[in-house]
Amino acid sequence: MTKVSYYTADGLKKLREELDYLKHVMRPKASQDIAEARDKGDLSENAEYDAAKEAQGLLEMRISKLEEVHSNARLIDESQLDTSKALVLSKVRIKNQLNGIEMKYTLVAESEADLKTGKISVTSPIGKGLLGKSVGEIAEITVPNGVLKFEIIEISRD
Repeated sequence: MTKVSYYTADGLKKLREELDYLKHVMRPKASQDIAEARDKGDLSENAEYDAAKEAQGLLEMRISKLEEVHSNARLIDESQLDTSKALVLSKVRIKNQLNGIEMKYTLVAESEADLKTGKISVTSPIGKGLLGKSVGEIAEITVPNGVLKFEIIEISRD
């Protein structure tokens, strides 16, 4: 079963760039490394050759995975998204009901998540709990330590 992933224009561009880099820069380098190791003599006792072949295998596996992700990637049309609910690409300001701390997150696809910049995946426990909620609603999110309750204070898209 293929898994469809949703991307922003930026996220899809980064995915394409990484795939191009692996195919057009790293793949020829891996072939060159194998050729250089092969030129060093007896292949049965050549650890450098074995390492180069293994690195090439891992590279090809990564390229294959990225090609599959890319083929199942869908660009998100922000103009079609409902702004009254927390959806992918929503900026959501929430308040922890337990300690009163406010946080602001942008809900993004799993591949674009980066907690340092406030982007959380819609497949994370918090992301899943916020999806579909409206301003004023309480999101009850089950985490390993129990249940967290967040009040949705604001939903925006900019």
